Amino acid sequence: MTIGIIGAGISGLTLAYELQRRGIAYHLWEAAGQAGGYIRSQRDWPDGPSGRNYLRELGPNSLLGDAELLNWLDELGLTPELTFSQPVSKARFIFRDGKYRQLPSGPPSLLFGNFFSWKTKLAILRERNNKTVSPPGETLGQFFRRRFSSEIVDYALGPFVAGIYAGDPEQLLVSETFPSLLQYEKEYGSVLRGLIKSQSAGGSAIGRRQSFSFREGMQMLPNALAAKLTNLSLNEAVSSISPTPNGWEVETNTGTTTVDKLVLAVGTDAAARLVDQRYPDLARTLQAITYPPMTAVHSAYKRADVRHPLNGFGGLNPAVEGRFAAGHIWSSSIFTGRCPDDEVLFTTFVGGQTGAHNTRHPDSVLAHNVHKELVDGFGITAATPVYQSVFRWERAIPQYDATLASAKESVKAMEADQLFVCANWYGGVSLSDCIGKSRKLADQLAVKPFIKNF
Repeated sequence: MTIGIIGAGISGLTLAYELQRRGIAYHLWEAAGQAGGYIRSQRDWPDGPSGRNYLRELGPNSLLGDAELLNWLDELGLTPELTFSQPVSKARFIFRDGKYRQLPSGPPSLLFGNFFSWKTKLAILRERNNKTVSPPGETLGQFFRRRFSSEIVDYALGPFVAGIYAGDPEQLLVSETFPSLLQYEKEYGSVLRGLIKSQSAGGSAIGRRQSFSFREGMQMLPNALAAKLTNLSLNEAVSSISPTPNGWEVETNTGTTTVDKLVLAVGTDAAARLVDQRYPDLARTLQAITYPPMTAVHSAYKRADVRHPLNGFGGLNPAVEGRFAAGHIWSSSIFTGRCPDDEVLFTTFVGGQTGAHNTRHPDSVLAHNVHKELVDGFGITAATPVYQSVFRWERAIPQYDATLASAKESVKAMEADQLFVCANWYGGVSLSDCIGKSRKLADQLAVKPFIKNF
């Protein structure tokens, strides 16, 4: 049995590695000259190889995982390269009332702090007695407004969703993004009660999750996976796929290969093109899935020129505040080695579903606007950054909205034809989601009986 995989992002790489570990033949095709997809790290030396340097994450900034994931990384030989987030980065800040204010991190700061109004505090306390039930197709915004308050949506959920999904809570479905919340509501009658029960059950060492990266950035992970693979073809684009009586025929720019099972580990645009002939309705749905643009702007300043202590993960900007950027990660506060010791490094994200219009500016305007916002938000006295760079993603993160949800049943039905999907737009968008899905699919492909339906 041979399994074909199209796309060498984190999902395709992990799946190939897991199949190889199980002794199952595979072939992994990647159109680009480098594996890793959205995971890209770059170290810049603006003054030459002996001068100051900056480590930039152009895509995901970190990985959240438990002991099981850390053990898996150890098998890859990455344990010596791990760098864990610094304790101070646990604090999150939200822009409100003209400054960045720390988001409550527990019951004491929630009840006795002044971040939320007393009306919202009372709504949180009363949530355990909220008997309403989620209707089909409920969005995140509707869910949290129903169970808590609009203030929670505007100043906690909204910035949080923008940071993870680059999305709008009024469009993302709760069933597709955080289905556990619906389970808590159904099983315990309360989100808060469910969270407490969940934390109690997952309090062991194996259940605790940590945030980490690698010495030379997140790209060390796909590089390590790619280095172990024996059948990875880079610079080999797949032009078409065709069903055969015993599997699938894969046409690339170098020839044709027949496989028993085929996995699409690509974005919805590429997937739509490949399945259009056999599944035209699904192709049309996939073409309609939204990926908002996102621009990453990295800015460095002398530490002495920044008044803010930067004692946290970063500052997020609620859409209701009308700021230019979605938020600013304090990269040098989270991980060491990101910039010179006497400097600080910000990673600013501009765009997303609610701020896509801000990405249409030229690089110079984007950089200037980000600098102005950093000066205003963090008390920076420097006229310009000592270093700044701009990187654009025209299609950033797939939106888990009603359109994407409508594709799930059709994707599942394709498995009867031995065609599978393992990508960030199906079943979870985070890196840990993609790794977990890929490992699970490897088990499924290894034991699933071969039944072809025509």
